[in-house]
Amino acid sequence: MKKCFSTIILFLIVLMSVGQQAAVDTMTVYSQSMQRDIKTVVIKPANYKKKGNRYPVVYLLHGYGGGYANWITRVPALKDHATTYNVIIVCPNGENGWYINSPVNKASQYENFVSKELVNFIDSNYNSIPSKEQRAITGLSMGGHGGLMIGIRHKDKFGAAGSMSGALDLTGIVSKYDITKLIGDTIQFKWRDYSVLHLADSISTKGIKLIFDCGVNDFLIQSSRDLHAKLNEQKVPHDYIERPGAHTWPYWSNAIGYQLLFFRKFFDEADAKKL
Repeated sequence: MKKCFSTIILFLIVLMSVGQQAAVDTMTVYSQSMQRDIKTVVIKPANYKKKGNRYPVVYLLHGYGGGYANWITRVPALKDHATTYNVIIVCPNGENGWYINSPVNKASQYENFVSKELVNFIDSNYNSIPSKEQRAITGLSMGGHGGLMIGIRHKDKFGAAGSMSGALDLTGIVSKYDITKLIGDTIQFKWRDYSVLHLADSISTKGIKLIFDCGVNDFLIQSSRDLHAKLNEQKVPHDYIERPGAHTWPYWSNAIGYQLLFFRKFFDEADAKKL
C-alpha cells in the first residue's frame, strides 16, 4: 500500500513538473511594411498561464544565414531561461536583412517590423508588460548589430539593448554578407548611416541600458572594442565583457544567460523605481 501511495505521489510530482515547463509558440506575424508574413518563435515562462501575471519581453535576434528557429534549436536551454528570468523571449525571422529598412528592397524592412509591428503584435496577443522599461532587445552577430542599432534608434520602445559577437562596424564588411543588396552601393557615408559604431556619434546612447560582449578569438571583436572605447570617451555607462571563445554556438549558448541576467536586473530596478 505504501509503495502504491509513493508511486502515486511521484507520478503527481512528475505531472506537475511537466505542466510547469515553458511553452514554445511558432507562428506567422503579418508585416504591413513588407506585405508578407514573418515566422516568429515565442517562448513563454512556465507560470505564464497563472492568472494576472504579466511579463517583460526580450527580443532575441539571429545571425546572418540563420532564421527564427535558430536560437531555440541550438540553445534548448532558452526554455529554462525564460522560466528562470520570468520573461517572454521572442525570436523573429530576419532573413539576411541586417534588421534595417532597406532603401532599395521594399521586401526587407526589418527595422520597422521588429521595432513597431512585432512589438505591437506581442503586446496585443501575449501577457506582456507594454512598457519600454520592461522591454529589451539583443542578438548574435548580425543580430547583435540589430539589437544595438534598433535599441539605440528606438529608445521609446526599448529600455535595454545588447549584442553578442556583434558586427558593429559595417564599414569593414562592405563587400560581404549581402549588405550591398540592402543599401545599394559602397559609398562610405551610407555604411556609416547603418553602422552601430557610427550611430554612437549621431544619436545619443544615453537613456538606454547597454550590454555587449565578444569572444577573444572572434574575428569581429575589434568592432566591440572600438564601441567600448567610444562609449567610454562619451562617458556612457555600459557593460562590456570579453570572454574566452570564438564566433560559435558554444560561446553564444553561454553568453545569453549573462545577457538575460542583465536584463532581468534592469526590469527589476525599473519596477522598484515605481514603488
